[in-house]
Amino acid sequence: MTEKTVLMGYAATVEAIIFASDKPVRERELRHHIPDEQDMVPIIEVIQQRFDASCGIELRQVGDGWAFRTRVEVAEQLNQHKQVERPLSRAALEVLAIIAYHQPITRAEIEEIRGISLSKGTMDILLELTWIKPRGRRRTPGRPLTWGTSPAFLDHFGLDDITDLPGLDELKSAGLLRKGQMLGALMDTPPTNQDYDADEQGDDLLDEKPMEEAMFEAGLSVNSDEEGADA
Repeated sequence: MTEKTVLMGYAATVEAIIFASDKPVRERELRHHIPDEQDMVPIIEVIQQRFDASCGIELRQVGDGWAFRTRVEVAEQLNQHKQVERPLSRAALEVLAIIAYHQPITRAEIEEIRGISLSKGTMDILLELTWIKPRGRRRTPGRPLTWGTSPAFLDHFGLDDITDLPGLDELKSAGLLRKGQMLGALMDTPPTNQDYDADEQGDDLLDEKPMEEAMFEAGLSVNSDEEGADA
């Protein structure tokens, strides 16, 4: 048996040990599987030559150990960026429904309709989704800021215009009011626009991908333990 054959045999053993380990294998641990007189350097060189630049993985030294790792140039191609969507809380869905059916509407009016104070976090979520935007200020004392839906809202829910929102009868017939008449109450006597300053903000918001179902179907199926406060 030639010296090269023996060396290849040692290299195969070391390679298998490193490959089977879920963490870098220390060199002193590898030496337990080869004769004491055998130098480790040529064994490592044989393995590294086997996994050269044409391979997707390489043998790398990690501290005082060795491990197989994906080559950097290949790893960059394997990285995946996945957008994770989180369901809206019931509070956010209620506020979104109020804004959609009553826009332009002030924060105080939203709280009056809901009968509960509005947390800053709820509005932040809707703003982060780019589903709502400022619509100007009311010509009333304090000139409160009003809110309305954005083009991204229409795009996400597959609406051509805000007038395409389902009416009360449509929501009832679709079974979307099975948890009570909440949306029906939200849709009664919306504020008029006569006391509204139409200093519209820009519409260059981020596009959202279309929704696969009707607007509030997913919303009403969201469970929430928060009956009396915003999430």
